[in-house]
Amino acid sequence: MKFWSQYFVPTLKESPADAEIASHKLLVRAGLVRKLSGGLYTYLPLGLRVMQKLAQICREEIERGGGIELAMPHLHPAENWQQGPRWPAAREIMFRADSSGEGKRSAHEPEFVLGPTHEEVITPLVKAEITSYRDLPKNFFQIGTKFRNEIRPRYGLMRAREFVMMDAYSFDVDDEHAIKSYHAMKAAYEAFYRRIGVHTIAVEADTGVMGGSFSHEFMVPAEIGDDDVIYNEQSGYAANRQKAMSALVPADLKDAPPEAAVEEFATPGIVTIAALEAAPYAVPADKQFKTLVYMGDGKPFAVILRGCDELEEAKLGALGFTLFRPATPEEIEPVMGAKPGSLGVVKGTIKNGAALAGVFADHAIRLVGNGTTGANKDGFHLRHVNVVRDLTITKFGDFRRVHPGEPDPKSGQPLQLRRGIEVGHIFKLGTKYSEKYGAVFTDDQKQSHPMVMGCYGIGIGRTLQAIIEQSHDADGIVWPWNSAPFHVLVCVLDPQLPEAMDLAKKLATAAERAGADVLIDDRAERPGVKFKDADLVGIPLRLTIGGKGLKEGIIELKWRAQKDVAKIPLAEAEARIAAAVTGARSQANA
Repeated sequence: MKFWSQYFVPTLKESPADAEIASHKLLVRAGLVRKLSGGLYTYLPLGLRVMQKLAQICREEIERGGGIELAMPHLHPAENWQQGPRWPAAREIMFRADSSGEGKRSAHEPEFVLGPTHEEVITPLVKAEITSYRDLPKNFFQIGTKFRNEIRPRYGLMRAREFVMMDAYSFDVDDEHAIKSYHAMKAAYEAFYRRIGVHTIAVEADTGVMGGSFSHEFMVPAEIGDDDVIYNEQSGYAANRQKAMSALVPADLKDAPPEAAVEEFATPGIVTIAALEAAPYAVPADKQFKTLVYMGDGKPFAVILRGCDELEEAKLGALGFTLFRPATPEEIEPVMGAKPGSLGVVKGTIKNGAALAGVFADHAIRLVGNGTTGANKDGFHLRHVNVVRDLTITKFGDFRRVHPGEPDPKSGQPLQLRRGIEVGHIFKLGTKYSEKYGAVFTDDQKQSHPMVMGCYGIGIGRTLQAIIEQSHDADGIVWPWNSAPFHVLVCVLDPQLPEAMDLAKKLATAAERAGADVLIDDRAERPGVKFKDADLVGIPLRLTIGGKGLKEGIIELKWRAQKDVAKIPLAEAEARIAAAVTGARSQANA
């Protein structure tokens, strides 16, 4: 047990001026963290206790899922990253360490970076240590500090420059076994979030800069979430906005036959979808083809959508480009023959079609069938353009942004949308990293193969704040049992009475024997101050001992998540408290 008067719980009445969301305000007001600088926080004793509990539960579940713990350096030679597949994409978000001390580096000094994750460290390590199929599978994990050069840190621990993360890396002999490792980790994540008392949704997700064939994000539903979740409760379908699909285009849709010959018409000054919708042209957006030009690894490519659709840019990652961005007008005109606003991919109209790395069309343009597009001549468009007959398409794919109300790909029922906070992410990486680093094994036929990898991350600090965002009320935090810094708060209203303090210690001991962490509020403060602090800090079970109650032979028992207060006879207090603690522990770990 600990005593509030001797501990350090600096609660605040007012929220910090830079805190925008409830969980950030409560982190500071309840004395869990203090800000050092943008994206940098000191964990105070209560916050550190929560972090340690979350880390331990995470450790237990990852080990149960087959993980083996190790610890890798935070400081990485940049050479390791330069040898890997994501240096061009990752370098901008990485902190670099200058070893010269003067801002200048000699030609012989290596450059170092602070690691946001450790694929570039663990893969060369495994390459050097594991060579035979007999030593696989392996899954290594660590829980430690990571760094990200966040341009706009905000929302407290949600978007920080320094953060605590569990990161794990699996190595298998083939896809079949890699998928087993992936699902074992997915189950470990589900058990972790269940034990800490936070509701999450596992959603299909974009693999982003990490790469790999598929991934899942674990999202905590919250209005201030950093991403959209597209889902259908009945079917169980869930994906983040960057990955979401719908059944908007029926599987049995037949291609529309041509209606008429392609016809060019003048559209002076018309360079937007909306302008072409207006009089005198009156071409609905869902009857237009939108042509976007991007640069992928230095080469131009085109993306075709319906005029009423938006590009979900992350989906372009499926095209295989390491880096891509919108092309500039100066890059577009020499290839297409016109400026943006008059572009199209009708056969024979592209000025230098051979320069394009491809033309990629969203499946939904088949719903247009025959539509209107740019003529690749400034101030002109083409009508009666048929998808099959007229458009130069390299490949169809899913590139549009899905919206709520569209049919769910599993059930056909309307999709829903809600915001979510990402607290964990798992990836099936495949051989992207093992091939780059030469991490191979020899099979029973003496044949060499690259290891099939997976990687897995849980943001421990971000999870802490997500719990608060999901579990709070107007008075403060409402901690789930397993996440709470202390389980039981013994609030002594008259600490100057020896009999009150003796009883407090006695009840605290009973609670500890039942498996609870106990904090005794022995401060010489008014009852109102103590109750407000108790609600703000959010310890699950509060026991109140006062001089008046002692005279009546009772104590009060109140759960933070409930309004009712139970009056417990002193003769029953120890047994009732032990039973309450045992019940709460059993429920939290069910």
